[in-house]
Amino acid sequence: MTEESPTAQKPEKSPREISDDEIVQWGRNVVELEALGVADLSEKIGSEFATVVRLLHDCPGRVVITGVGKSGIIGRKIAATLTSTGTPAAFLHPVEGLHGDIGMVRRSDVIIAISKSGNTEELENLLPILKSMNVPIVAMTSNRDSFLGGQATYILDIGSTEEACNMDLVPTTSTTSTLALGDALAVALLSLRGFGPSDYRLLHPHGSIGRSLLTIADLMHTGEELPIVTLNASADTVLLEMTSKRLGTTCVVDENGRMQGIITDGDLRRSLEKGFDLGAVIAADLMTEGPKTIEPDALAASAVVLMEDHQITQLVITDAEGTPVGIVHLHDLLRAKVV
Repeated sequence: MTEESPTAQKPEKSPREISDDEIVQWGRNVVELEALGVADLSEKIGSEFATVVRLLHDCPGRVVITGVGKSGIIGRKIAATLTSTGTPAAFLHPVEGLHGDIGMVRRSDVIIAISKSGNTEELENLLPILKSMNVPIVAMTSNRDSFLGGQATYILDIGSTEEACNMDLVPTTSTTSTLALGDALAVALLSLRGFGPSDYRLLHPHGSIGRSLLTIADLMHTGEELPIVTLNASADTVLLEMTSKRLGTTCVVDENGRMQGIITDGDLRRSLEKGFDLGAVIAADLMTEGPKTIEPDALAASAVVLMEDHQITQLVITDAEGTPVGIVHLHDLLRAKVV
């Protein structure tokens, strides 16, 4: 027998010969390698990162992101994240840029160019043109000494850790690190702007995100739709108010308009069961004192929790002085798909 050549390939296992444990280990190895890459990236975030964040914050135009292949896909995601958190951004494909799309770039913009090697041919053709426009260029690369590094105004290092494939070729760890760095930019920017839930809801009015950010003020009945009676209102007045407003309840207020209690259909039924003469009682006799209330700027989702905890179907909204300014019914929350 002749000795096997050191470069000879061992026969590969057939898929049926590969155990589930081996497959599970492959998956774990990928996650662990990518986690190490992101952990290494956190050590590289320093003063230049802060400079870039301020550059993007003060940018009067848009953030234009460019890259090829997997870097381009990550670039599109970063652009989408920036846009959805209040930083106008767009993606420019380098090849399309050289065929007219470069016209989208203005001198008021900032460019973010993504390339692990920093020597991507398409970017090498595009970047000199962008640089001639005096547009700031931020490089996201693992190679500071590359062509991209030489063209860039600022460099954000994505690290040079091993790719999470057995050939160290497929963009995996590097793209994960690049995406994490893009997320870091977006979150730092929204924090610097004071971008809050109301701003986010404005940009996400539909879908589960929009519903989760609805406030009580978005759903409550106000003005003429708000049922209110005074403490000394007759039972007839209470019934008329509850019937006309069709919410199965009414607020009871004092002479200053402050919330004192609530009367529901259930309160009326219980009063009749107790033998009350409705012709001889007033709202103060029928009401439940100290009802649960909520503020107008509270999330609708928190109203659902409060209603479930106390097994109620209506919730009164009061202002800082304790004056009722609205009311919400469980049906309103159901229609808005908060529940």
